[in-house]
Amino acid sequence: MTIDRKFLALGAAGLVAAGGIGFGVARFTAPAEVAQAGHEEGTETHPRAGFVPLKPAAAPAAGVDIVQPERGGGADLLLAGRVVFAPNAEANVGAPIGGTVVSVHVAAGSRVGIGTALATLRSADGAATRAALDAAAAGVDAARAGATRERRLFDAGVSARQDWEAARATSLKAEAELRAARAQTAAQGSPGSNGLLVVRSPIAGIVNRIAVAPGSVIATGGEVATLANPTLVELLFDMPPASLGLVHPGATIRAQLPGGGVIDAVVTAVAPGTGGAPGIVRARAIGAAPPVGTILSARLAAGSGTAITVPSEAVQTIDGVPSVFVAEAGGFRARPVVTGPSGSGRTEIRQGLTGTERIAGTGAFLLKAELAKGEGGHED
Repeated sequence: MTIDRKFLALGAAGLVAAGGIGFGVARFTAPAEVAQAGHEEGTETHPRAGFVPLKPAAAPAAGVDIVQPERGGGADLLLAGRVVFAPNAEANVGAPIGGTVVSVHVAAGSRVGIGTALATLRSADGAATRAALDAAAAGVDAARAGATRERRLFDAGVSARQDWEAARATSLKAEAELRAARAQTAAQGSPGSNGLLVVRSPIAGIVNRIAVAPGSVIATGGEVATLANPTLVELLFDMPPASLGLVHPGATIRAQLPGGGVIDAVVTAVAPGTGGAPGIVRARAIGAAPPVGTILSARLAAGSGTAITVPSEAVQTIDGVPSVFVAEAGGFRARPVVTGPSGSGRTEIRQGLTGTERIAGTGAFLLKAELAKGEGGHED
């Protein structure tokens, strides 16, 4: 009888324990099943799931850059480039006439305007040219006076008509010789009667080089200085010959600066290389350009690709699924995406984005970390 009572007691305890375990399982599994059912039915049981409450306006201060997906896809090319002066930005100033350098008025690095004096020369040929100009001017005065006198005599019936006509022709010839003397003098820098002439800057810019010194002798056309306009620059990129057909004027280039910044540019010309050499892509910077000599690397969105691409750092793996953080009114929400190939710092998005969203680019990992922190807090 005692054994039967012990057996019954153990059996009752087992039933109680089984009931308790069943309750616990039901309590922990039921919410998960409800949540799953709600998800399948399209109802959002947790409206803040996958959401980081960082307002887009405050994102830059938190280290999160907001970007928009781009179109382009697999035609992107990585190019090496540099900043150079545009073809019309440089001027090589030569001596208009041979002579001796009397003085130099600027130095390398000097900023000059149009007409700024660069150097003063003394030229014997310049003095002769100026003397010829002065003689031509005197000849015009004499010829005009003669023509006027002959006209009065003809009107008075004293001289014949042909005398007046000859004097008039002489006056016209003298005027033509004066015009020629003036043009020659101007071409030689308008030297004075003492042979001194000033070589002036034809453009506004910076003096890159001075090729003369006081006392040096320079021939006609010899280099005096080299100038450049620092605002007229372009981006020059080397392009593999096989890829030249993928690029056309009007395409957009995003160049990477050595310090990590970026600059956008528009392709203005594409020229093939010779003898298997790389082709050249010329581009105009949108906005302020870096200084001449800056080395660049660029991603070129060539061709007419329509695939959606985002910065590779915008794609974060959340719960094993590639996702991007889409900006909303009150923060960023993680959205699962299907990715394609990656290259040149960009990743193709095949599903999940329309291309019109604003997403987190640089600093997206910070949102992932914040999201993980918040989810950990809910689990506790």
